[in-house]
Amino acid sequence: MSEQSRTAVVVVTGANGLVGAAVCRALVARGASVRAVVRRAGTAPGLAGVEERVGELDDPALAATAVAGADAVVTTVHPMGSDRATQHRIGVEGTRSVARAARDAGVARLVHVSTAAVYRRGPDVGDVDESAALVDDAAGAYAVTKRDAEAALADVGGITRVLLRPPAILGPGPTSVWNTLRPDAMRRSVDARRANPSGTFAWVHVTDLAAVAADVATGRVTASADPDHGPVEAGCTALDVAAGPATARDYYGTVTRALGIDPVWDDDPAWTGRIRATRAHAWGWTPSVDLDQALAEIDEGLRR
Repeated sequence: MSEQSRTAVVVVTGANGLVGAAVCRALVARGASVRAVVRRAGTAPGLAGVEERVGELDDPALAATAVAGADAVVTTVHPMGSDRATQHRIGVEGTRSVARAARDAGVARLVHVSTAAVYRRGPDVGDVDESAALVDDAAGAYAVTKRDAEAALADVGGITRVLLRPPAILGPGPTSVWNTLRPDAMRRSVDARRANPSGTFAWVHVTDLAAVAADVATGRVTASADPDHGPVEAGCTALDVAAGPATARDYYGTVTRALGIDPVWDDDPAWTGRIRATRAHAWGWTPSVDLDQALAEIDEGLRR
């Protein structure tokens, strides 16, 4: 990774969310100036160097003013759990609107936080990387609309776009799916704690995901004609961001022990492959949080 020579101005959408807030912190740590876009006033991270912008992302006027004069944009917004129409309106159309505004304003880079859920994974699928098959229309609303958001960004030319594809994002916070919301569901429902213990649990810690987003946005990762060595200039490059191997036993076992309940193990067919982050490593990314640390953080948070 190469150091950028001047202070970058970076717009972060969804800056009050688990990922968005972590990206803001990572950008500030790299000396960037951050415009944090949120829907409610007073919810952006309270950090020196962070300027809050309030409004709806599908408002063209907000998008245009937010990105004016910026060097990069990081989009993290997706209304996970909403109905499919809402996910499409905000996750697909809203993201495309921001990307077009950024391109028209001469912004150099756009980093979009997508998901590894766009990949087709199942018992018949081995390891996956950026070339793997994506889900079809029969998949769930989240996976399909995330896939469609990627396709929408691929059609917005004239700006360098990077699609980050993380699997389960671990990290503490009230809106954290895997540290808070999924454990709450396990506490309430037996079915929520059911899994094949040998199935793959692909994961990354939010601080490591934020680090690569910030490094790409600030130009610390230099462009390359070869996507395996850096973002393709004015192109759309996918990047898997996954940490070391883990199984369902690791995650479900940790959560249920902390909650004082029993997991429900079954032998249903499960995906046992890995998400290969070879390209991310070649770009200079190395995760700093290992599995033991991530699981200990979950355990400690649930026992409080």
